[in-house]
Amino acid sequence: LCPPGVLPLCRRPPAWGRAARQRPGPPLAPCRAFSNNKILVELDESSGVAMMKFKSPPVNSLSLDFLTEFCISLEKLENDRACRGVIFTSAIPKIFSSGLDITEMCGKSTEHYAEFWRAVQEMWLRLYGSNMVTVAAINGSSPAGGCLIALSCDYRIMMENPKFSIGLNEAQLGIVAPFWFKDTFVNVVGHRVAERSLQLGSLHPPPEAHKLGLVDELVPEEKLQEKAAAVMAQWLALPDHARQLTKSMMRKAVLDRLVAHREEDIQNFVSFISKESIQKSLRMYMEMLKKKKS
Repeated sequence: LCPPGVLPLCRRPPAWGRAARQRPGPPLAPCRAFSNNKILVELDESSGVAMMKFKSPPVNSLSLDFLTEFCISLEKLENDRACRGVIFTSAIPKIFSSGLDITEMCGKSTEHYAEFWRAVQEMWLRLYGSNMVTVAAINGSSPAGGCLIALSCDYRIMMENPKFSIGLNEAQLGIVAPFWFKDTFVNVVGHRVAERSLQLGSLHPPPEAHKLGLVDELVPEEKLQEKAAAVMAQWLALPDHARQLTKSMMRKAVLDRLVAHREEDIQNFVSFISKESIQKSLRMYMEMLKKKKS
């Protein structure tokens, strides 16, 4: 059974009430927004499309606070009858998301590590299992957990900039991408590409990411939002229930695997991240980042 409050596709009834959204009714307000410290959401009720912008300087790292706000924002949209799709992007130039916040994994208690990892799981369960159409408008670099967010969406559009990169580079930090990161990656790019990329901790520039199938399209900066809106309109042109049931069929096995092993996965993470050798690797990586900044 899925844990309380988590509604991946494996638990939702067909269409999950979305059919009602297609019935004619009174005119809706054109746009409304809600914001918290790290996430800005703007919902256009006339189109049924929300824009979720990450605004957690300096690099949109996935801290416990960010993950909590992400899940709350996504849940609000899931429960909003006016919303059928979400475009994810960054409000910070040159970075989509730098991935998991290393400070959450270094020098903390085992209880904190468990709480943090449960929040990472929750984010993925909600996003990968969302009934809404999800489009990643990747307007900056997107390593590790940032790449996972993009991989979990239905469609990925990346800005064509040679300075940007995307990939699951956990191996470079001396840590290992968990099985559900791996499963999501394999389902997008295939087993051989995923195996090589994960072992090397590769970060792929946009042309390479496109060639590998890691992103679906590359566009110039000025075309990113326009293209994201066009792709969203194409997906929303389909009947919701048919698209949702197809998505559930494709993703249910991967979602079920984490749900079935969720506590075991948390304990594996806590045991791994608590090892002194791993803590040393993380401290060294943070020192390297500090030197780069200075």
